[in-house]
This record gives sequence, structure tokens and C-alpha cells, in this order.
Amino acid sequence: MNKNSPIGIFDSGVGGSSIWQEIHQLMPNENTVYLADSKNAPYGNKTQDEIVSLSIKNTEVLINMGCKIIVVACNTATTNAIEILRSTFDIPIIGIEPAIKPAALQTKYKSIGILATKGTLSSALFHKTAKEFTKEVSVVEIIGEGLVPLIENDELETNEMKMLLKKYTAPMVAANIDYLVLGCSHYPYLIPQLHKILPTHVSIIDSGQAVAKQTQSVMQQHGLLNESDKKGTLQFYTNTKVDTLKSLLKKYSEIITVEKMDF
Repeated sequence: MNKNSPIGIFDSGVGGSSIWQEIHQLMPNENTVYLADSKNAPYGNKTQDEIVSLSIKNTEVLINMGCKIIVVACNTATTNAIEILRSTFDIPIIGIEPAIKPAALQTKYKSIGILATKGTLSSALFHKTAKEFTKEVSVVEIIGEGLVPLIENDELETNEMKMLLKKYTAPMVAANIDYLVLGCSHYPYLIPQLHKILPTHVSIIDSGQAVAKQTQSVMQQHGLLNESDKKGTLQFYTNTKVDTLKSLLKKYSEIITVEKMDF
């Protein structure tokens, strides 16, 4: 493991590529390896033991590929497995959790919405964070059942997606929220759709930029920042079909490689 080693990123599918984009934008010279565990998506409706087992498997694959730091680009995996990963592996591990704090601090209406998976909303880490920052704020928590499979199938603008988003945001609109927190790394790909549905005063927050900055900060602390002036090598692996990843990342098509791999 050295400064030229890649940043390893994994998610329960293609969604964490939204986190990858923020990391690449901030540190374009870093090499990256991304694992899309689409075969096991979504993680949100699995047991904690299953989530931990899958997270360990993905981390081991990335370490075996020579990665210098691991980014768990999955809210469900972070909230259910991050402490176990950190105690199991001797490598810096970055997690992602819903951006409740900035929403709770910035809301003027004292009402925020959180759209996340069942696995995230039911986790101890989520409850701890929510309890700490939302004492004086009304919170509408909605499980985005069915959204991840549609995103995994590149069905962002189908009627089924529109109907689900209207259904899930209706209680939030009724509660007069002014901030919507996206608690799943797949969900940033729904922001254009959500803007069409939500009132114009509602701000949408995800964790991508904060995760990228934290990754850079931790790498700096450990002396792991790549000092090369060459653009990084950008590798993506999925254990199902490559089409959705290629579609979501089409603006990067000339600089990335996307391959199928069993893991």
C-alpha cells in the first residue's frame, strides 16, 4: 500500500457511484476501484448479520486489489457495519450516513424529511444521530421501498418511479418540510425527479461532498494522497450487468473502465 494505490469504494450496487463522482471531482489524480454489489442489492431489507457479512466480503476484495483506503459508499452498510469493519481491518475506512445535522441546523420551518432504506432508518447509528440533532425539529422518515431496484435497472424516469416518489414525498409536503435528506447513495440520481415533484422552497441534501472531503482529509492525515500529476485510473466492477453503471456514468465513458466480475 502506497500513495499511488487506489481508493477503494463499495456499495450495494450502482448508487455509490454518486459518491465516487464527488471523490473524483475533488481528487482527479487519485486512482479508484469501485465495486457495485448489485447481485445483493438492496442491502436495506437485509438483516444486520447479512449486511455485515457482505460489507466484510467487499472490503476484503478491495484490500486484495491493493486499495489504500476504503469508502463505504452505502448508508445501510455504514450504519450497520462500519464499527465492525474498523475493528476487523487495519486500513482507514470512511463511512457515509444521512446528512441529518446540516438539515436540522439549517431548517427554518423546523420540519425536515428523510428518505432512506429500512436498514438505515432502523439502525442504532441513525437513531443516535437523529436524537442528537433533531430535538427541536419535526422529522418525517420515509422508507424508499422499491426505489433501489428501479435505479439498478436504469428506470429513473418511468411512471412507476414517478408514482413512488409522489407517494413517498406526499407526507413530507403535508408536514411542510423545507429540507429533504437523502439517506441512500442511490437516491442522488433521483434529484432531478424530486425537484419536479417538491415545492420550490425545499432544499435537497445528500452526503456525497462531505464524504469526499472527509476521504481527502483522512488520506492527508495518513500521508496517502497521490502526488502524481497524472489523471487517475478509474476502474468499476459489478457482479451483474454493466449497462446501468455505464448509463449513469456516461459522461465519464472515455476515462473509466466498467467490467463484470464475480465477487
